[in-house]
Amino acid sequence: MIGFIGGSGIYQSLGLKNTRTVDVETPFGEPAAPLTVGEVDETGREIVFLPRHGTSHEYSPTTVPYRANIFALKQAGVTHVIASNAVGSLREEISPRMLVIPDQIYDRTKHRTATFFTDGIVAHQQFATPYCTELRSIIADAGMKSTAEDVDIVNDGTYVCIEGPQFSTRAESAFYRSQGWDIIGMTTIPEAKLAREAELAYATIAGVTDYDVWKEDTEVTLEEVLSNAERNQKAIKSVLTATIDAIPAKHTCACHSSLAGTINTSKAAIPESTLEDLDPLIGEYMSEDTTNAEKTD
Repeated sequence: MIGFIGGSGIYQSLGLKNTRTVDVETPFGEPAAPLTVGEVDETGREIVFLPRHGTSHEYSPTTVPYRANIFALKQAGVTHVIASNAVGSLREEISPRMLVIPDQIYDRTKHRTATFFTDGIVAHQQFATPYCTELRSIIADAGMKSTAEDVDIVNDGTYVCIEGPQFSTRAESAFYRSQGWDIIGMTTIPEAKLAREAELAYATIAGVTDYDVWKEDTEVTLEEVLSNAERNQKAIKSVLTATIDAIPAKHTCACHSSLAGTINTSKAAIPESTLEDLDPLIGEYMSEDTTNAEKTD
């Protein structure tokens, strides 16, 4: 099952058919909106759509219910998540209206809970490769072969994620460029971290809307961002549709077992309420008598 996290404009352009709405409750509250399940016209394949910021864009990058969003997709049976993000460019050669499939993240957020494991349980996961390598490859290959006209795709890059909702200062933008980072946005964290904890293959298609504020005589305005984001929707839809068609029905990867050996808390020490709440994530690992911590004591 493929999940897609994006904006309401992307949803409209997808043209899903045979849709149904699914209300989901999670231990972390309600997701940003009910899940929409439907078939992509061109492929007939079913996907689950979730608008990250809510149906009316009522959640800021900081207040998005990230944990509820990812948990809801997991509960719905999603195994692969493709996200779309509007981003600014930190490189002259990455211009507005290009698409980037980043392979790295630098986290500059400050006020977000980036883990499901907060109540009497600890898990230490690898995150050196924050986006699913296999899913990224499928997206890149499908994107290059898609029929989108005049679309340039960059198949790597570091996404620096800032808190927002304000755009960068010039000093910040200059610093981000000096670090060699490529694009800047506000929403890939903690989404990517939570997807890894939920053992979901996760990758993003970033649509470039502006040059941030490092470029001489440029300012980032909401009008520019929204205008270019709207123009990017057609290209993102084309890449997304081709990707959905290209993902094998029974595809699996290392992301789908990423919790194995990472839970460092003895099962006996984990509160029953936590075991119950997190069962969709950790249930299969709690069926054994010992955890990783007990095996190493």
